[in-house]
Amino acid sequence: MTLDIALKRIGIIGGGQLAWMMGNPAHKLGIELVIQTPNPTDPAVTIATDTILAPIDDPVATAKLASYCDIITFENEFINLEALKELAEKSICFRPRLEALAPLLDKYDQRLYLEKIGIPQPQFTTWAGETINSGLSSEEKSLNELKFPIVIKARRNGYDGQGTFIIKDRDSLEKTWQKLGKNPVLLEEFIPFERELAVVAARGLTGEVVVYPVVETQQEEQVCRRVLVPAEISPELVVEINAIANTILTSLEVVGIFGIELFLTTNGKVLVNEVSPRTHNSGHFTIDACETSQFENHLRSVAGLPLGNTALNCQGAVMVNLLGYETSQNDYIEKRQKLANLPETFVHWYGKTESRRGRKLGHVTVRCDSQLRSELNAIAKNIESIWYS
Repeated sequence: MTLDIALKRIGIIGGGQLAWMMGNPAHKLGIELVIQTPNPTDPAVTIATDTILAPIDDPVATAKLASYCDIITFENEFINLEALKELAEKSICFRPRLEALAPLLDKYDQRLYLEKIGIPQPQFTTWAGETINSGLSSEEKSLNELKFPIVIKARRNGYDGQGTFIIKDRDSLEKTWQKLGKNPVLLEEFIPFERELAVVAARGLTGEVVVYPVVETQQEEQVCRRVLVPAEISPELVVEINAIANTILTSLEVVGIFGIELFLTTNGKVLVNEVSPRTHNSGHFTIDACETSQFENHLRSVAGLPLGNTALNCQGAVMVNLLGYETSQNDYIEKRQKLANLPETFVHWYGKTESRRGRKLGHVTVRCDSQLRSELNAIAKNIESIWYS
């Protein structure tokens, strides 16, 4: 199904790989994409009908973007919300709507919102260097009452583990707070989880919500290394996680796709770690292993089209991020070809011009005829042995 001629162009604020991966589904749906991004070498420039080269938080550039488009959506959450509100007052349409994004951009505000709607999550508080103001009550606690280890997070602009630290003592807390610019931070209880999970869900213009299979994510240094699909959890936990996703998207009246990261604790409880108001790394497997990718369903939702089927088109899948491990200009053609020659393996290369340690350069998805965690882990290990050799 293609778009009505009245809604032909969608603007995207942000031009990284998440916007780049909207290129193929946009072509399929007959949508033209216009990108606002600062660099001509950013991945999404190659798939855009038009590009506005400007910082993503530049409201003048966004006003220009709006003149080219029917609607504007977002690749990431690093936006100038107050400036965008002024544009929204001039009848510029954003999806998700700015009111849905407002409680989520600051991690402390996000915790308060999730608490308000009854979502299970770790204990949390905010800290500005002297006293602890609890996010769960109006009481103030002294720093000496904190139980270590504890997690400290920058309240804004954390991404791929940046701005998140596990702290073992008070001295480290003080030093990390200074490293983060002495700005107010989010403090959370450390969760000794059994594993980390994630789910991607989309909500359409009519309120319909669709949820993708729950996956297991495996992190190293707070960066996602691999995703196992589906997660090896009970049907009851799947129902619980789907209900959490539905509650979050419906309460915010979202139009678009969200990624939700969760902890599965050692005693079997599910806690929400973080909500990302955009397409998500944990959902990259959907391009090759689901009937409709997360990128297509995001475009469908913001364009007002019916949402697509989120079911797997295979028994199971593995997604492995291809992370930079050196500083170079190498595009790793030989390794990519070796990976592409493996059975049921799909290599997605983002076209970035520089490799550096931890940078996401691409990803690999392998479709499997098994859902066994041990077999999926073995496939991921083989991919990594080739990439990091």
